[in-house]
Amino acid sequence: MSRVMINLILGAGVGLVLILSALLGSSDLALPHAVAALLGGGDATAHIIVWEIRLPRALAAVGVGAALGASGALMQGLLRNPLAEPGVLGVSASASLGAIIALYFGLGLLGAFTVPVLAVAGALAATLVLSVLAAARISAVQLILVGVGLSSFAGALGALAMNLAPNRFALSDMVTWMLGSVTNRSLDDLMFVAPFWIVGVGLAALTAPGLRALALGEETAQTLGVHLGRTRAGVIGAAALLTGGAVAISGVIGFVGIVAPHLVRPFVRHDPTDLIWPSALLGGGLIALADLVLRLAPLDQELRLGVMVSMIGAPIFILIAARTRGMGR
Repeated sequence: MSRVMINLILGAGVGLVLILSALLGSSDLALPHAVAALLGGGDATAHIIVWEIRLPRALAAVGVGAALGASGALMQGLLRNPLAEPGVLGVSASASLGAIIALYFGLGLLGAFTVPVLAVAGALAATLVLSVLAAARISAVQLILVGVGLSSFAGALGALAMNLAPNRFALSDMVTWMLGSVTNRSLDDLMFVAPFWIVGVGLAALTAPGLRALALGEETAQTLGVHLGRTRAGVIGAAALLTGGAVAISGVIGFVGIVAPHLVRPFVRHDPTDLIWPSALLGGGLIALADLVLRLAPLDQELRLGVMVSMIGAPIFILIAARTRGMGR
């Protein structure tokens, strides 16, 4: 199956999930009224529900899943390891720490975008550290170890902030953020993180030739004229911007960066650049579908998206890790 056909099929699937997300929900809006509102008709209430509540939430889910899926494919191509993703390098944890700091000090009162701004700042701080180290041409193993250290340190600081929360309201906000959700997201939220995603996609496109050469090994890539430090810094920067934007809008959602590339890999060639865009489309579709299932689930209290994704993604991660170990013997 060609790369174009795979992207078309996955794109059609994402479009179908978006349409279903606009038409279906927990409100009492009848399906014919939802269809009419989606097509530009219907009454004002139906228009608000479809265009200002359901669609922005669905688009946020697609954007978050796509960013995390593409980030995972980038990191797996760079490190040549199917278990690699931005979460391993501490970018997600650093972004979460930025958001927790904002919630701890009540900075959300200064404006609606204060928490996302600090989340992106946390991701960029981690990116700066990793980019400097990548430009210094340290090995992939050393880079992973640094990322694990960053993740552990950021996680410890976040736990400390929650342990010393000034009041129960701040603690509740921090816990809610850590659970991950796209509830009540608006087009303004998407417009805020869009520049980070756009720059990240641009960096991914620029570093694609170098990433393709790295699949042949570092020595071979160097003989082909690839600048290893620049390529690593570009890939890490792209993954960090994509992940930082995702965490800024949804909180912590794990395992997408591992699962989406793993599901796509059997249908693409060994070229790591062929994995990026299908992983983004599949990641976006999976997160949007998971969010739709949560909205339709007959529960007294809506289950958080990050919790559901982790419950599904963790067993898949264990299976991938077991297969990887077996292949490495």
